Amino acid sequence: MRINWKTCAIMGIACSLWLTINAQARNSSDAEHYAISLLLGDKHHELTYPSIAGEALVFTARSHSGGDVFRVIHSHVNHPSVSDPSVPTAVLHEAIRFGVATDAGVGYSSDRMGPVSAWLWSKEGERHIALGNYMTYRGSLIPNHLNASRDGRFWCFDASMQKIRHNQMLQEFSKSLHFQLRGQMWRVYDSNFYRRKDGYRDNATGTKNRFDHPFLFILDRQTAQLSMIPNAFNGTISADGSKIVFVREQDGNYDLWSQNMDGSELKRLTHTPNGEYEPAFSPDGNKIAFISNRDSDGSVRATSLYVMELSSGKVIRLSSSSRASDGGPAWKDEHHIIFHSNRSEKLGRTVNDWRLWQVEF
Repeated sequence: MRINWKTCAIMGIACSLWLTINAQARNSSDAEHYAISLLLGDKHHELTYPSIAGEALVFTARSHSGGDVFRVIHSHVNHPSVSDPSVPTAVLHEAIRFGVATDAGVGYSSDRMGPVSAWLWSKEGERHIALGNYMTYRGSLIPNHLNASRDGRFWCFDASMQKIRHNQMLQEFSKSLHFQLRGQMWRVYDSNFYRRKDGYRDNATGTKNRFDHPFLFILDRQTAQLSMIPNAFNGTISADGSKIVFVREQDGNYDLWSQNMDGSELKRLTHTPNGEYEPAFSPDGNKIAFISNRDSDGSVRATSLYVMELSSGKVIRLSSSSRASDGGPAWKDEHHIIFHSNRSEKLGRTVNDWRLWQVEF
């Protein structure tokens, strides 16, 4: 086949047009359709996993020297730094991760007793109450992704029962985790993603995970009953304590599932080939916020924020950066969600720390 200069010119124009169209598509994917603003940051700490109950905003603040759990009044947060003395805070110096806001107080996971265990900092004076039973207190279970109902009656957490992974996570708990992992704790149960790498396989159906599935545990503080859901993690409990939504893996694919607290009406909520993680119930229990890489073809480092209406299954995308890792959504009210992200104020760019952001929709 002979190609003359006219053919080359036509091919060149077509190629240029293709590149222009794709560049425009990439830029449009970074265009935010909802108002997103920086809420709180700090040059000395990485702020992750917000949790809200009433006026209380709780989050984990980690630095090279360790971690704390902060509790602030979210209506007072109009400063860029948690180090600002004008921001009212209450700090738990021994807490490491997974701060949870409830009407009963602040929950968290700590290794102060040697084994990692879950605790409740009670609102009634300076009391720190151990959550769980003998297994959690003695470290047989490491309470990851701690969560609770609004009134603090029901608590849930996930743990690995695989001995080698359990021991690894126990050792890693008090270490200074890599920047990526501090804000992407959903990666700890997947052998492809649990460590920092220069590159990752896509998070998609068919990707082989060498780790055993984790288990989700639910504690009823009123009855002291501890129940278990196999192959489940990232649990979130509705405000009234009637339902739980969690993440389940099947053949490398991670989807959201729901069921009643008594185990009835198990239902799969999402059906994408990629990953959905970190669900959070809305205050009225009718919607859930979650993160996913469904629109980045399973990219581990590019996750966006979504909201699903449970009655219809309708999903809307709230954040659209093609590079940022958004995570840890928490409902401030029916129209505002606070989340952590490594996004920059400059559209389409990222930074090397985690800060708290707010989206209005």
